[in-house]
Amino acid sequence: MIDSNASPENDQPQVVNLSQIDVEAVNAGLVRIHQSSAQVINAEDVELKQSMALEVNAGSVSARQSISGFVQADVVTVQDGAVVAARAEKMSVNGNAGLVVAGSVDFGNAYVGVVAGREVRGERIESVILLARKVEGNVTTVIDTRGALIAGLVGGLFAGIMLLLGRMLFGRNK
Repeated sequence: MIDSNASPENDQPQVVNLSQIDVEAVNAGLVRIHQSSAQVINAEDVELKQSMALEVNAGSVSARQSISGFVQADVVTVQDGAVVAARAEKMSVNGNAGLVVAGSVDFGNAYVGVVAGREVRGERIESVILLARKVEGNVTTVIDTRGALIAGLVGGLFAGIMLLLGRMLFGRNK
């Protein structure tokens, strides 16, 4: 007997294993990808090994020697890989990341463009901009939270002075 009330969610496979293949979209409970690429992955758990993914939406993402574009998940782990942008509650990175927005971030040996989080911990972190409430570890950054605040204030002050000078010099012609 066929259940007429079956939802389309039940039609998706629970486990998808991909190896040496390129796909556009994957929807499943668990997705394992090895030496493959995917444009969009929607799953509860995602495991990437030596693979590439453009967009990943999941509960948990584990990427080893892989490159990910945009990742949104509760827990993200990147080992010897790279991620362009990630949003997570908890993230662990040992590799490269462009933009990280997370509640708690653990870095091993990481190079990061912009990090924003409540807690940032790591062995060795190199970043351009680091915004965090609590930071633990060896951090090398171009602009930290205090530096970003000072740069914003100085930039605003400079812009205000230039605007005022412009009005004084060119504003009123009689």
